[in-house]
Amino acid sequence: MPRALSDRPLTRSAMPLQEQLYQRIRTAIASRQLFAGERLPAARTLASDLGVARGTVDTAYARLIGEGYLLSRGPAGTVVSPDLQAGILRSPATRGRRPTARVPQTPQEPLPFQLGLPALDAFPRALWARLTARAAKRLSGGALAYPDTAGLADLREAIATYLAVSRGVPCRAEQVIVTSSYQAGLSLIARVLLQPGDGVWFEEPGYFLARSALKAVAARLLPVPVDEQGMNVEFARTHLPPARLAVVTPAHHSAFGVALALARRQKLLAWAAETDAWIVEDDYDGEFHYVGRKLPALKSLDLADRVIYAGSFSKTLSPSLCLGYLVVPERLVEQTVETKLALTKGEAVLGQRVVADFIAEGHFGRHLKRMRGLYATRREALAIALSDTFGDRLRMTVQPGGMHLLARFADGGNDVELARRAVRHGLMPNALSSQYMERTRDYGLMLGFTNIAEEQALTKAKALANAIGF
Repeated sequence: MPRALSDRPLTRSAMPLQEQLYQRIRTAIASRQLFAGERLPAARTLASDLGVARGTVDTAYARLIGEGYLLSRGPAGTVVSPDLQAGILRSPATRGRRPTARVPQTPQEPLPFQLGLPALDAFPRALWARLTARAAKRLSGGALAYPDTAGLADLREAIATYLAVSRGVPCRAEQVIVTSSYQAGLSLIARVLLQPGDGVWFEEPGYFLARSALKAVAARLLPVPVDEQGMNVEFARTHLPPARLAVVTPAHHSAFGVALALARRQKLLAWAAETDAWIVEDDYDGEFHYVGRKLPALKSLDLADRVIYAGSFSKTLSPSLCLGYLVVPERLVEQTVETKLALTKGEAVLGQRVVADFIAEGHFGRHLKRMRGLYATRREALAIALSDTFGDRLRMTVQPGGMHLLARFADGGNDVELARRAVRHGLMPNALSSQYMERTRDYGLMLGFTNIAEEQALTKAKALANAIGF
């Protein structure tokens, strides 16, 4: 057993035990006490050595798997993700073109321009505390046993009802499978649908952790270029080998922020029906649209039932909840649940109970409405501040929705180097070029705005200019 995990006990402090273990494992990976591919001890074994409940270890492992630091290999155990160790935690001199703006430590507060986080200052803490206390008091003895692998029934029902109304996704609660994250959901469905070497259409550029999840099951990634109309389905059908699966972000592309055009949606659905292929719809930032009418979910147009809809609560509520979900066709439900059971016992019941109540009592809808207004204000403030600070040295793309701005610099040079400079000054933009699998075709910085208050926008824009040398 790695001494980095078991050489000292967890302490009874204000920090929860699972958070202490989570931080310990992340630190061990960052400091290379745990290496790529190294197997971690079984949850039962580590819990015994540390003198904690097994659920404490399960929760920490699930969170690290969901964030891509660890990889579950079922009966083969849990290992340090090879892609993470090789791509993110290497020294600056050897990182290459993997995402370089991420740092191994978890900050206590979100860093300026950090992607993938909701407005943490606007999280409804008081309401959440009340719902959590109420849910804890109502937990029955049965709820303290292993959770339902598919997810808490009330949460699945709440998600199905919400999706039918908000996103036009027709489904039954039995089709909803709760996961620990979007990445975990993608990994799960890939194990259900793919054999090693099967082709997967993947957006180019695209989300690097989704790539990691697919590579972990030995999928053959086939990059499909993205333009102002989204994934170029015509290019994929004409120039790429046959594929078993396509992974798309039709609401807002994860890098460019564009929506998949209706004509391309129809062509993608036709391709899946004609070739007996499947589509994973990552509804990335689908709830955050600020201008005009947003297109319905791809799943709402799916007459042949070939689309697996994937979502999570990491961007709408908090990534610390470690909760996502899949909506799978009825013919895949049993196999998906069986596959999940081989990988995990399920997600913590208390967190599921609170989210279920939050949705069912109408708090979720009201929260999203508040966030849309807040994000629209913060986005506009940052866009104005960047324009005032950089002038014609910066070309900015502002899409109708999403949670980040895309900034391209006329004479900025290598965006990876710009992101690296920003990190050294306590900022966290992402380099656009790092999102590409193959030869980079575009450069720029992806700038999250959700945690930059309106009154801070100009200060943060000037800090960015100073950090990258403008």
